[in-house]
Amino acid sequence: MRYCQRCEPAVGLEPAADVAVCARCGWTEPARREPLYVITGASGSGKSAIFAPLAAALPECVVFDVDWLIDPMKTTGPVDWDAFRDAWLSVAHGIAQGGRGTVLLGPLMPEQLVGLPSWRWMGPTHFAVLDCTDEQRRARLQDRPSWREHAIDEHLAFAAHLRRAIRTVLDTGTDTPEQTAQKVAAWVRTTAASTQWIS
Repeated sequence: MRYCQRCEPAVGLEPAADVAVCARCGWTEPARREPLYVITGASGSGKSAIFAPLAAALPECVVFDVDWLIDPMKTTGPVDWDAFRDAWLSVAHGIAQGGRGTVLLGPLMPEQLVGLPSWRWMGPTHFAVLDCTDEQRRARLQDRPSWREHAIDEHLAFAAHLRRAIRTVLDTGTDTPEQTAQKVAAWVRTTAASTQWIS
């Protein structure tokens, strides 16, 4: 949340183009909004595997695996998933102030982000799905260590939902993580080049 640095009591600022504005006194401050790219996918699709090669292949963006915040969000009990997702939007907005877009690798859906408190500070947001066949996903999940969650049928159902819900699907069934990272980087760059931001 952004607050006016002049008003008393505190007044939350509102986004307007590339600034934040106080509706009470007119105070403004820079508030860039850069693109957000969400690389979603059901468990076993390869999101974590491509993190390092994607970060190397896409230096113009900042790349995160959203799972990094799960343990810190558990300190006082079960994860508040809306707060977890909103925290990542706040991180993306902070990154935008340096003029860079953010790539989030995680099982996120558009309807989980729209309407969160930090959503109004986002630039254009684009989704792509990493996917593989059900047989490949089942084998990948079964190969995981025992401490990792293995609700295979649930993940297969979520994968089917993502295929229906999100237009851009990137297959990870036969590619290496490095090859998939290159495909994702190419998608990000093509999408950035074709995006016209209208405030």
